[in-house]
Amino acid sequence: MKRLLYAAAGLAVIAIAPKGAKAQDAEWGCQVLLCAASQNPSWHGVPYCVPPMKKLIRAMSKPGFDWPICHQAKAGEPGRQEFEECPAGSRPASSGNGDDPVFRRDQNDQCVRIVDRCEDGDEYDRLYGDAEANDRNRTTLEILRSGRNDDDFGYRDNKYNSCKVKVTSPRPRRSNPWYFDIPNDKGAKERFWFNLRT
Repeated sequence: MKRLLYAAAGLAVIAIAPKGAKAQDAEWGCQVLLCAASQNPSWHGVPYCVPPMKKLIRAMSKPGFDWPICHQAKAGEPGRQEFEECPAGSRPASSGNGDDPVFRRDQNDQCVRIVDRCEDGDEYDRLYGDAEANDRNRTTLEILRSGRNDDDFGYRDNKYNSCKVKVTSPRPRRSNPWYFDIPNDKGAKERFWFNLRT
């Protein structure tokens, strides 16, 4: 609740702010900011918040949409991060061809890691040994070649001669991809995550 009070501080300023041509927009912007900052429950569970947030969602689908700003709270427009961080030991990667403009939208939608299947075969089998589970989870395995030469083209006894495997899996999506960075009572910004699902 204390974190929500920081966001509410911006609304308190509205009461003493001079009225201007955009007073109605500023009021709506501060309502949106306060509601987006509501964490437990989220704005969906706060009756006061449902009308201004639904108004926002409707407005976003119209041409020329401008985000309603709460200037008094000094938070600006929200940011958006579609994906969670990749698990430890993985790095973000794109599933598409970087030369193909269609796939540029999906950049960094995958997590990639290199694992050594020889170092701990039991652990590797436990994590990646079930092909059906890999398919369900959309996890792909690519055995990396090493020691390639003209005689065996990286194969030895019909196997790749490497222990290294590139594991690629979908990057987890955030349930709350939008965020506001709102200054607290000490001026340090705190991040509040929210979603715009109805």
